[in-house]
Amino acid sequence: MSCASCVGRVERAIAKVNGVDSVNVNLATERTTVQISDSAADVELSTSIAQAIEKAGYQATLHQDPQQINTPAKDDVRTVLRIDGMSCASCVGRVERALQKLEGVIDASVNLATEIANIHHTSMVDTDQLITQVEQAGYQATVVQQQSNSTTEHTTQLPQKSYSERRQHEANELFKKLIVAIILALPVFILEMGSHFIPTLHHWVASNIGIQNSWYLQFILATLVLIFSGRLFYTHGIPALFRGAPDMNTLVAVGSLAAYSFSIIATFLPQLLPEASLAVYYESVVVIIVLILFGRYLEAKAKGQTSQAIEKLIQLQPKVAHVKRDGQFIDVEITDVKSNDIVMIKPSESVPFDGVVIEGQSYIDESMITGESIAVQKTVNAQVIGGTLNQQGQLIVQVRAVGSDTALAKIIQLVENAQSSKLPIQNLVDKITMWFVPTILVIAVLTFLAWMLFSEQGLSFALINAVSVLIIACPCAMGLATPMSIMVGTGRAAELGILFRDVQALQSAKDIQAVAFDKTGTLTEGHPILTDLLLAPDVKDNDVDLIRQYAASLESASEHPIAKSIVEDAQTRGLALLPITDFQAHVGLGVQAQIDGKTIRIGSGTWMQQLGFSTTALQPYFDELTSEAKTTFYLSVDEQIFAVIAVADEAKADAKSAIKALYQEKFHVAMVSGDQQKTAEAIAQSLGIDQVIANVKPAQKVEAISALQVKYGKVAFVGDGINDAPALAHADLGIAMGTGTDIAIETADVVLMNGHVSSVVDCIALSSATIRNIQQNLFWAFIYNVALIPVAAGVLYPLNGMLLSPMFAAFAMALSSVFVVTNALRLKRFQSITAKN
Repeated sequence: MSCASCVGRVERAIAKVNGVDSVNVNLATERTTVQISDSAADVELSTSIAQAIEKAGYQATLHQDPQQINTPAKDDVRTVLRIDGMSCASCVGRVERALQKLEGVIDASVNLATEIANIHHTSMVDTDQLITQVEQAGYQATVVQQQSNSTTEHTTQLPQKSYSERRQHEANELFKKLIVAIILALPVFILEMGSHFIPTLHHWVASNIGIQNSWYLQFILATLVLIFSGRLFYTHGIPALFRGAPDMNTLVAVGSLAAYSFSIIATFLPQLLPEASLAVYYESVVVIIVLILFGRYLEAKAKGQTSQAIEKLIQLQPKVAHVKRDGQFIDVEITDVKSNDIVMIKPSESVPFDGVVIEGQSYIDESMITGESIAVQKTVNAQVIGGTLNQQGQLIVQVRAVGSDTALAKIIQLVENAQSSKLPIQNLVDKITMWFVPTILVIAVLTFLAWMLFSEQGLSFALINAVSVLIIACPCAMGLATPMSIMVGTGRAAELGILFRDVQALQSAKDIQAVAFDKTGTLTEGHPILTDLLLAPDVKDNDVDLIRQYAASLESASEHPIAKSIVEDAQTRGLALLPITDFQAHVGLGVQAQIDGKTIRIGSGTWMQQLGFSTTALQPYFDELTSEAKTTFYLSVDEQIFAVIAVADEAKADAKSAIKALYQEKFHVAMVSGDQQKTAEAIAQSLGIDQVIANVKPAQKVEAISALQVKYGKVAFVGDGINDAPALAHADLGIAMGTGTDIAIETADVVLMNGHVSSVVDCIALSSATIRNIQQNLFWAFIYNVALIPVAAGVLYPLNGMLLSPMFAAFAMALSSVFVVTNALRLKRFQSITAKN
């Protein structure tokens, strides 16, 4: 196989063989992986596949015996490497190709922004082989993480944290080199360029120092700049050139060395050059180094800010926990805490792990996990999330999840996966940049030859223009355009409590045309609450608390789900439960008991009428509440009806404004619910939703989503991530509320940790902003090179006499990368749409 067309032909040939489920051909490794059904896994089918390949015009050798095709799950290994030494997208392509050539590597993806390589391979490949393969390509690698189906081993810190620390260290080192370069370059620039622009200075240098001596001094200073500040370009760029794998460092190294070598000849062997070309370019060499170092420094500083969101998550977990051992709480290292341990969390301390409160009451700030700014009350049996902040009271918690099983660890992993994966457009960019640097080298050579052969200016102009082409053609901006935006966009999303499972979800969200919501737990709170308590005309208003006590005390003996909501209402108001006797439950009608010597009943209108109680005074209220799809009861004391009580699963506080915002953004909105039509329509009407699909089972929700896709196009479905799993998987974008986090993360494309309906709007808006940011970066990166490379080559000189100095080329090159990174950082300022409204 020689190209992508060959890949397509082989895949089509294999796909036609009976018994083949799927096929994947890798051009880099020259291997095809074929998935077949168990019943067809025999030698005869393998032979048929080989014959189909040969018939298509290629040769095939069976790599794996058919009996071994069903590889055990334990053979599936994923390794994360940190790659040092990459400078541009060409480096990315070389590392990926080097890794993919290794026998047993299934896939390898390298991210320039995070300097992380994600490798999917079999157990026959060990980390030493992966590292050796990277080193042979000219880079350094260290293992960050290795994970099989059964184990996960972290051999260093989490990628984003080490990434930021390395960026800070890199910025510090670059700053030192930059200062040295500026101090040494300034005299060179003044001696040479100052003499050109200031005649008085030129005469002073000629009479006091001498032109030749000035050149000697410039040579010494320029040499020191190259040795101390520019060495990094040559130690990376020249070896890469000899390996046949030139990168950005190569362009800088070749360009500056060309000008430096020419200047040396002019200084020490002037007889070898035509008199018209006798000039030195030491100032160009040193200024190029200064400007590129300055650009690198700004880039390193800016890139260090891209991972701040996830770093904050990583830093949330405390280093020490107060664990109960032998009846006493002692401080132990966080790594020594195990599941089911009893942990004490003091006020103002972070929760060390996921767990359940077994003693105490407090408020916990969960904003860093969910994006929710209001602290959440935690009492006995409440769940707590590792990394959140205990504000007030002391809590005793039983640990339920540690290490990689905690919600915080899963969130971090989810964000890391999204940041390290690639959009389809990035693969195209990588293919282009793989050939970009070699192409620039060819253009530079052609520029030099064209000026030498077809112009009167000769060697001097030929050299300057060729150097300008080499210096200005930096592929860094193209390599950083996509991953930088993804890093900042997904990081900002995590701060808002929005977790994208991967970049495909990030890209899909911007194309959504319709949004379908589940009702219970998504648009509503997910559990009934007491919404209304209306007193009869002859009952005094100051008796309302007593009526609530009667209702809660009576319902405390009932096991009905609705009873719990009435009891919780009284507890929230601080009302004590009264003792009851002679409790009776009348199935389908209501309940009754003796309280304070009175007979208290709560039940349906039918029961009250059977008992002969008059409902006339409260009947209009009862009917109105029932029409709103609320579950409505009467409360009677002895033989008189005192109140109407209504219970309902209320809409979330932000649901109405979120639905309004979606309509304003021209989205189609629908509710898809398993509830009765009347109940669903009542909620939909109160929220302003004009399309309701009710009374559907989980499997039927898939059919409803399909119908919406036919009618509107791309559809996002928002559910609770558990019983809505089929619909979440079928929708073009599955968005799960933070309830049932574990299952939600496994099922949906996007998880809203805060459970806010308004986050659906923010999710789509942030997706659009991120993709738009990527498009801006790519446009300017490509336009920059397309426009300025011809200018650097001198195409405008015949028209208006314009040439691009190597110094300006270096300045423009430095700014291109800084622009891309700075533009990506604008996403950090993204504000919640509904919050702004």
